[in-house]
Parts: sequence; C-alpha cells; structure tokens
Amino acid sequence: MKEKVLIANRGEIALRIMEACKSLDLDYVVVYTPADEDSKHVRLNIDSKSNRNNAWRISSYTDPNDILAVADHTNCTAIHPGYGFFSEDFRFARRVTVRDRPLTFIGPNWEVIRDLGDKINTKRVANRLGIPTIPGTEGPIYNEMDAEDVARQLISDQNDQDIRNPSILVKAAAGGGGMGIEEVFQIEHFRRVYRQVQNYAKRQFGDGGVLIEQCLRDYNHLEVQLVCSRHGERVHFATRNCTIQSTGRQKRLEAAPGFDGSCFSYDFDAPAVLDQIVEYSLKLASHVRYDNVGTWEWIVARNGRPYLLEVNTRIQVENDVSARISYINDRHPNLIQEQIRLALGDRMGYTQEDIKFRGASIELRIVAEDPRRGFSPWIGTISKFDFPQHEWSAVYTHVPSDRPYVIPSDYDPNLALALVWGDTMAEAKERGRQFLKDVTIEGHNASGQPILTNLSYLNDNFDRLLTF
Repeated sequence: MKEKVLIANRGEIALRIMEACKSLDLDYVVVYTPADEDSKHVRLNIDSKSNRNNAWRISSYTDPNDILAVADHTNCTAIHPGYGFFSEDFRFARRVTVRDRPLTFIGPNWEVIRDLGDKINTKRVANRLGIPTIPGTEGPIYNEMDAEDVARQLISDQNDQDIRNPSILVKAAAGGGGMGIEEVFQIEHFRRVYRQVQNYAKRQFGDGGVLIEQCLRDYNHLEVQLVCSRHGERVHFATRNCTIQSTGRQKRLEAAPGFDGSCFSYDFDAPAVLDQIVEYSLKLASHVRYDNVGTWEWIVARNGRPYLLEVNTRIQVENDVSARISYINDRHPNLIQEQIRLALGDRMGYTQEDIKFRGASIELRIVAEDPRRGFSPWIGTISKFDFPQHEWSAVYTHVPSDRPYVIPSDYDPNLALALVWGDTMAEAKERGRQFLKDVTIEGHNASGQPILTNLSYLNDNFDRLLTF
C-alpha cells in the first residue's frame, strides 16, 4: 500500500514536508487551525474547482485527538510532526505507534525521544561515555550542605582556570524556559540563594530538587547534524553555528560550518574542535541506537573547550544550512526527504565517505519584530512580500505574495527563512547582504503604522558570525 503522510504542523515546515513527500511520490494531507486559513500550506491544498481537499481543519496543532481523527479519516499511514508541537513529545510518539491502528512516527523511536528529552538523563549518559558536559551536578540535590560543597568546588575550578568573575547557576531541577534560575558569584551568598530557589521549586513544581552548574558566558553555540537509520547506519552532515539569537534564545542567523578562520582568530585549533564534537555526537548516537534525523547541541568556550548542551530529537528549522555545504554525488541532500524515507524503513544508500563538504552557507530568519525593543512581535497585515531569486539562494515561506496576509497573533510572527551560500564564508556574507537589500516587505498594523521587521538587524550582524 502506498504510504500517506499526515503533516502535523504549519508554516514553512509544513510546505517543506509537502515538497519532500511529492519528491518521494508519497501522498499527504495537511491540517490547519482557523488562524491559518490564509497560509500557503492551506491554500495550495484546497481547490474548489476539482473538489480536491488535502487540508483538514482542526481546533489546535496540540490536540492529539483531532490530529489522529484526521489521520484515520484520511487513511494516513504515517505522521510527520515537523518541529515544535508534538515533535519531541515521546508520549505522542508512543501513542501513535502502539494504538489499534498504528502509524509510523517520522522521527526517532519514542524511547529515544524520552531518554534524550530528559536533559538530566542525557548529561548522566554523556558523562558515563566520557563526553564533556557543563560542569555541575548530574541530578537534583536536596541537601543544602551537599549543594554548597558542589558550589564551592565549581567556583574553585573556575579560579584555577583564570576565569574572570566566576559564578554558578542554581536552577530548579523541575523547571524550564528560564524559570527558577539564579546566579551566584560568591560562595558566601550560596545558602541564601539555594533556599530561595528550593522554596520556589517546591511552590511552583512540587519538587525541591536543585541543579548546580558552572555559568558559561563567553561561548559559541554550535550544532552537529546527524542522520541515522533503523538499520544502524549513522552519518553526520557537519556542524553549524547559531550563536546569534534573540533575547528569548530564538536563533536569527545560522551559518555552516561551525567555525571559519576568515571570521575570527581562534585561540584553539578550530577544525580539531569541530571534528571532536562530531565524534562525540556520533558516539552518543551509537550508544542510544539513534534511528532518525537529530541535532546535538554544543557550546564551545573561548578556550576551545566543548560542552554538550542537549539533543534535539527532531528536524530543526536550520537543517538546510547543513545541506547547502554538503554534497552526495555532487548534489545537495534534502534532509527532510532523508528523514521521511529512513523513518519509513529505507536503508541509507550511502556512507560517510560519500558525503563531501565544501563552501559556506547562512540562514536568515526573517521575522516581524522590533529588535530594538527586546524583539517584541509586530502584528498587522502584509501588503507586499517580494524576494529576489538567485541560483545561490532559497526562500521558504508560508506567506502568500499575491494578496494581503494578516499575521496571526496565535503564533510567533515568523515570515520566512532565507538561505544563501557560496564558495567561502566571505562570499556567503556578501550574498546575504545583497539578498537583504533586494527584499521588499510592506504592511501596516491596525493603527496604520508601517511594518517592523528584523531585516536591518540581520544585515548588521553578518560581521558577528562565528566570532567570540
């Protein structure tokens, strides 16, 4: 029976999954909420003239019953969660695969999602394998004296490394999203802060467990892109750098490879560090029997020391940054296509030796926001939306260009992803500037004020790429 994929997401990723399904000759359906009725991923799948309807309305992208009802009604055999929403929800992945009418979850095995989705467990496993993680506790501490001993040792270690203004983070173990985190610079203040965080954790999360970690400031945020199959095959598609982020830790500029000597004079052997984090990532993937696309996130300090931060068990927004410096048989791979076909049971069909890397690429996340005011979102109507076309660029967007588009207030006002690439990082940067210069985005909000975007912010930050 021919496979049929339910695309359980929205925006540009829904469109990219659609195109990947078409390339693989797979049927698909999309879902949408009332806020997304004008989105391109919906309009392309509703045709009243031919009575064609591949788009199904649901109440929410996070309502599993709605999504699975559509899957059953349309006879889907697989479900692609994209990123966000259910993409790293092991309970949803488990439910999809063990129900009376099972579906293929296009992502890793649910047990892998569960185990690597727990940052504490990931750190514990990594440490056992000799993979460096941020110095600190492997698990929650409930005893104040034990906690103080750890804090004292972490500050002492930083002094031994001549780190200026050493400090530690005291974090609610059950927290998330930046909640329940305090910084301590002097050990004399530790007990007061520890009690404060522990009390907060008990009130908010019902668990007084506290984590203690070294605070790292001067670093780059790097990623390793892995692709794995259910047949034990594992390869990497090099590294990328996503250090330039909004105040909410949302990435704005990403580049590949992760370091480049033309951008900065590093105090360490940058190629060796990149090779090292790739090797560590593959080691952990092999240990947990990782079986789909995934990203290993790292931070690398100014002295070149790498620390594993977390594992994202899904396709990432910036997957194409890696694809644009990668070649299999002289062609860029499509990592979403790879993700789908490997999840459906295909063998990889190539080895690491078949993957060649050359050049540089940059992704620009174009957002309706005001970077000068904490990246606050802008909501209104877009009246003109045009991008230049080049053989060295690509644009992914759900925003229609043939009519006005009201930005939904239900979601982040992401407008487009633009990719540029070149033979060198300098050429990619120059092409990025040229691309932004030719972009036209016009619109007004309810008060008649013109649209605010981050185009100028992106242009102003090219020189910060891959630097400390």
